[in-house]
Amino acid sequence: MTGTGLFDRGEYEARLTRARAAMAAAGIDALVVTDPSNMHWLTGYDGWSFYVHQAAILGPDGEPLLWLRTQDMAGAYQTAFVARENVLTYPEAHVQNPDAHPYETLATILAERGLAEHGRAGAGRLGVEMDNYYFSAACLETLRAALPGTEIADATGLVNRARLVKSPAEIAAMRTAGRITARMHDVLRETARAGIRKCDLVAEVAAAGIRGLPEAGGDYPAIVPIAPSGREASASHITWNDRPMVRGEATYFEISGCFRRYHCPASRTLFLGSPPAEIRRGEETVLAAIEDALATARPGATCEAVAEAVYAAFRARGFEKGNRTGYPIGLSYPPDWGERTVSLRPGDETVLEEGMCFHLMPGLWTPDWGLAITESFEVTPAGGAPLAEIPRPIAVID
Repeated sequence: MTGTGLFDRGEYEARLTRARAAMAAAGIDALVVTDPSNMHWLTGYDGWSFYVHQAAILGPDGEPLLWLRTQDMAGAYQTAFVARENVLTYPEAHVQNPDAHPYETLATILAERGLAEHGRAGAGRLGVEMDNYYFSAACLETLRAALPGTEIADATGLVNRARLVKSPAEIAAMRTAGRITARMHDVLRETARAGIRKCDLVAEVAAAGIRGLPEAGGDYPAIVPIAPSGREASASHITWNDRPMVRGEATYFEISGCFRRYHCPASRTLFLGSPPAEIRRGEETVLAAIEDALATARPGATCEAVAEAVYAAFRARGFEKGNRTGYPIGLSYPPDWGERTVSLRPGDETVLEEGMCFHLMPGLWTPDWGLAITESFEVTPAGGAPLAEIPRPIAVID
């Protein structure tokens, strides 16, 4: 059993099958997974332990191995579905020690299990997530030095791509997260007013996300609230400060509820006072882009086609958009709730499949102001189906 209570053993077996199929297609015989989102997806393990070295290890058959700091093993026993004998560790003296790297122990474990070779070639290819927040250059160099007989291959994104199509149980978790997101936006509209410090407003919204719903408590999201006002909103990733909210400024909030690590981000824009005509024109543009993109997001369409629906709506109203306009979402840990695989942008010819989930981001930024109205959606035969019900128009606060 997993401590999340969301998925049965069959769900994890299906995930392992998909991951191993991807390994076989890439010619990888054993895989070291360090992205905590991928570790959780494969095993159910959940803990704030990704600041130290840890991994899930996937061989050609059997249960995955979990390799963790010793004091995190108890957390694996409570949250992961794997047997206790498959939860492994390394000496505590190796934690953040410049003279002894934990991957020395990992190399020994891989060799003892027949998944790598210390000195003799022929153990097959070992995949690692080279371009990953949680796998460092020192990790790679330590493995190479300890396993000279093993070919080490880049498996970045292999498990992430296996996660693209969500199961019905995952969709249900994301829709629960969406209800929490909607509650957070309710609190935002109810609380915002001229004179309130931005930090106090964000505190109320964040508290609503953690409280969640009567039937589903909230979790910490992978990204903190994004909440720029006025000229600050010409930048896309400014968080908050202690400046009071003032009339005559647009503020957009990019926030997400989180339920058992599943996310449903959504941005909405507030305006204290009467929005000027240019911001209203921007609002009209973004709302049209959302409708056109959701209508396009059917199985068989491409990521590029969905993006073009957004760009076309912008061009038709005299605006240009140069950045990507969406990315896959689902299960995640800090620092990002995106899955870091495909993108809704020109040149991405990935074909959409039913059950894929994206955060559609037709944000509009000018040198003097910005607004963001975004939608998380599921790909369905009828088009993109929003995962949360939140009013889209600018919320005008008198």
